[in-house]
Amino acid sequence: MSRDDSASGDGPKPPHGGVDTDERPFVLVWEVTQACELACDHCRADARPNRHPDELTTEEGKRLLDRARAFGEGQLVVLSGGDPLARDDIAELVAYGSDIGLRVTLTPSGTSSLTRGRVAELADAGLKRMALSIDGANPAAHDDFRGERGSFDETLAAAEFARDAGIPLQVNTTVCRRTVNELPGIRHTVSDLGAAMWSVFFLVPVGRGKRLDPVAPDRADEVMKWLAEVGDEESFGLKTTEAPHYRRVRVQRRRENGEDVEKTGSPSPVSRRRGIVAGDGFAFVSHTGDIFPSGFLPESVGNVREDDVVERYRESELFRSLRDRDRLRGKCGACRFKALCGGSRSRAYAHTGDPLGSDPLCPHVPQGYDGPMPAAERRTES
Repeated sequence: MSRDDSASGDGPKPPHGGVDTDERPFVLVWEVTQACELACDHCRADARPNRHPDELTTEEGKRLLDRARAFGEGQLVVLSGGDPLARDDIAELVAYGSDIGLRVTLTPSGTSSLTRGRVAELADAGLKRMALSIDGANPAAHDDFRGERGSFDETLAAAEFARDAGIPLQVNTTVCRRTVNELPGIRHTVSDLGAAMWSVFFLVPVGRGKRLDPVAPDRADEVMKWLAEVGDEESFGLKTTEAPHYRRVRVQRRRENGEDVEKTGSPSPVSRRRGIVAGDGFAFVSHTGDIFPSGFLPESVGNVREDDVVERYRESELFRSLRDRDRLRGKCGACRFKALCGGSRSRAYAHTGDPLGSDPLCPHVPQGYDGPMPAAERRTES
């Protein structure tokens, strides 16, 4: 399935973790299929049981991976879905990408298709990480959200298979009103599983996710403060997806604790890192080859069957605009944290149709700002 220059955006844009996001994405996601046995309530892809007849073929997929390699050595590629295991060539694609120098990871669904044998096959193919979704602290809550009885137990079994095969595990969790109270219990499951990373996704209303209620902006900030505490306490890594203002929350929390964030190496408004957002460090290719800034921002800039994904990422007007934080509008454009954060461009697009508008999940109001504020309570900058 989400994350960094000066607060003003002036001057050259430094890389994120060594990656110059003007030249290459930190992560390229290829949605290899929309087919999936599950009917998850939040599904961006609005997945269905059968594969689409116009999916990229094995050979077209290999050509896409070749172009991904042109971004540079060690490019991270996530094979997502739907359920990638709905394709019988998935291990072949993992092996091909690994052999040409890509770091290939996978986001399979927690179903009976994820057997010990298939996980071992993926490990042999060179898979670098497997991401499994857990959206409830117990089987009833998770299975209800995922629309399939037994999904929780099958997901835990798959996590065991991954551990035994030596594949690092990532756990993905969706945050919305239905799941937010499950987070403490899920945290303990993540820890018990020995996961390397917990990726917490704050709902963007696309696909079936339009039917779900997001958490309120102030509640989102409270959750992020709690996540910052979890990140400090746990051995696993923690990141947010489509919630880059987690970086702002961390900075403010550390300032409240009396830390000098300018000297600790922590993210700060004058940090030499930028947040990864749609189109800026992130790119997405759909199952039929369309090139998007994100799967949650379905505004196409071309198709890999006719267009070069490298050229489109670097040169298309949409991608270039998303990488220019000085072009942000509303309170995101006025915010001194815009280089560190940038706001969810996907959520802004989903709510307003403007990918450069304000992120309505963020309650933070820049000092002196008196422009439009989408559904957020006024709170002054600190």
